[in-house]
Amino acid sequence: MNIKICEASLAQQSGRSSIGASPYLRLDKVAKRYGSFEAVTDFDLEVPRGDLVALLGPSGCGKTTTLRMIAGLITPSSGTIRVADTDVTNLPPHRRDMGLVFQSYALFPHMSVARNVAFGLDVRSVPDQEKRRQVAAALDLVQLGKLADRRPRELSGGQQQRVALARALVIQPSILLLDEPLSNLDAKLRDEMRTQIRDIQQELRITTVFVTHDQVEALSMCDSIVVMNGGHIEQIGTPYQIYEQPASPFVASFVGRTNRISGRRTDSNRLDFAAGAIRTATDVAETNVEAMVRPHRIAVSWTNKGSGPLLPGDRNSLQAKLQRVTFVGDMIQFHFDANGVGLVAEQSSIQAHDIREPGTEATLSWAVSDTRMFGRAE
Repeated sequence: MNIKICEASLAQQSGRSSIGASPYLRLDKVAKRYGSFEAVTDFDLEVPRGDLVALLGPSGCGKTTTLRMIAGLITPSSGTIRVADTDVTNLPPHRRDMGLVFQSYALFPHMSVARNVAFGLDVRSVPDQEKRRQVAAALDLVQLGKLADRRPRELSGGQQQRVALARALVIQPSILLLDEPLSNLDAKLRDEMRTQIRDIQQELRITTVFVTHDQVEALSMCDSIVVMNGGHIEQIGTPYQIYEQPASPFVASFVGRTNRISGRRTDSNRLDFAAGAIRTATDVAETNVEAMVRPHRIAVSWTNKGSGPLLPGDRNSLQAKLQRVTFVGDMIQFHFDANGVGLVAEQSSIQAHDIREPGTEATLSWAVSDTRMFGRAE
């Protein structure tokens, strides 16, 4: 595709980011307080030029508040926001050179698609001929060039979302901000739009901050993820690091599915509990601990010939009894009871040919390297 839009941004943001790249967007100790309530606390973030970063977390964790502070719609109570080494903390939104796509799209119902997209150019007093060229390029970018004369009510939800995206991009912003833009779409449309947004972001090499509560969106679209909880950052990392190396029980539970096993640490990297003992890849100083392992890492052997509760070497093993089986389309979930401890194992539905009846005994095993230990409250 020959992209003519955002030529200025392309020149500014050429090249992909890499580890150690200097930050283009930087937040230093940014906080937002409403009276005694702290919506966001000491938020530090560095986004390299051209990266797509997700702010991921449950409702009320402060991710949208953070995005709106970046956009200039909310004034921070403390801290600084810098873009390319320029302090923009106190600049109004129209002077920040940012494009924002709202969750509700915020399209003008009485205007055509083309007039909606042109709104930002109208504010900037762009000449009509140049305006028409840029609007046409923006609509072509989101594959809506043939719908320029329609009204928003005549479009599907996915098409309205793309109009909002085109309106944000047509002003050639240096940073694109997306506030849960896919939350109003059905599952199939979300899948399609995830791919399209990522393709456009990579094509334009535009620095992007993406707010979402959907872990699949964050893991599949973004270069890095900021997991937020209660107004603060739990962990920042690549999708692989967030999923495979969670820094806290909250991250392990919120991002992906996980089994949690509570017990006592009786030795280095060892946890004892009702069903036996397991080894872990990480260790903590606390006595009361819990271990976590992803369901798809657990292998199921229906022959029930395990070597006992603690295998030598690099694998853990437990005896368990099947409680129920759940079909989830592309996977089968096996729910087990191991002496009062519930565990779920997952297999691809194409591999799960040998499904047993509830009450069947089995041996569950998984790699020690897939088991992480965390301290827990007394």
